[in-house]
Amino acid sequence: MKKTCILVVDDEVGIVRFVSARLRKEGYEVITASNGEEALLRAEEENPTLVLLDIVMPGMDGFEVCRRLRKWSEVPIIMLSAKLEESDKVKCLDLGADDYLTKPFGWEELLARVRAVLRRAEVAGAVTDRPPFTREDLKISFVQRQVTVAGIEVKLTPTEFALLQELTLNAGKVLTHTHLLQKVWGLEYRDEKAYLHEFIRRLRKKLEPNKENPSYIVSVPGVGYQFKNVDKKEK
Repeated sequence: MKKTCILVVDDEVGIVRFVSARLRKEGYEVITASNGEEALLRAEEENPTLVLLDIVMPGMDGFEVCRRLRKWSEVPIIMLSAKLEESDKVKCLDLGADDYLTKPFGWEELLARVRAVLRRAEVAGAVTDRPPFTREDLKISFVQRQVTVAGIEVKLTPTEFALLQELTLNAGKVLTHTHLLQKVWGLEYRDEKAYLHEFIRRLRKKLEPNKENPSYIVSVPGVGYQFKNVDKKEK
């Protein structure tokens, strides 16, 4: 069975050595890159299971690496930075990252994030016998893990798919912020509403006919979100 492969990208040699050694001790396979260009090359050649990506690097920064990776890959990405303002956190998620962590971080905290992101990817990629979900132009195959809108395939990251799956499997029900965070991200994320709001925004951007006036994923102020289960007779 192939080991989980993690690509560690950072221009600080000490951090790369420390993180790599600890990850290998936990049983992960590790590959490394010291700059953005090398990171993209290693990602293409090695097809890692997860990317730990530093933001501040000379030349191509982590934001640009993330943006380019998302053009062709759904690999989970955790962004790392010595200073993350709120706007930077939003930018990380907006570019397609799955999580972020501020330096200096504790080893146990990093390991918990790695495990959580890998767990979400595993759940999202798990084979299921659930029948396809269809709502107007939106079609979801849980078996093939494929989403199409008006016949055109829409690429979703593992976390985006996991969130969409939870919403559609409970279509018509109002799901609280806490429920969605715990179900999709894990218990340790139950208060991280910023994650949920940003991923909902990303799903709306990719799926909604009019993201400014969503008809699929609607907000229930102060409570959570609901995937509308509109009966044909209502139209």
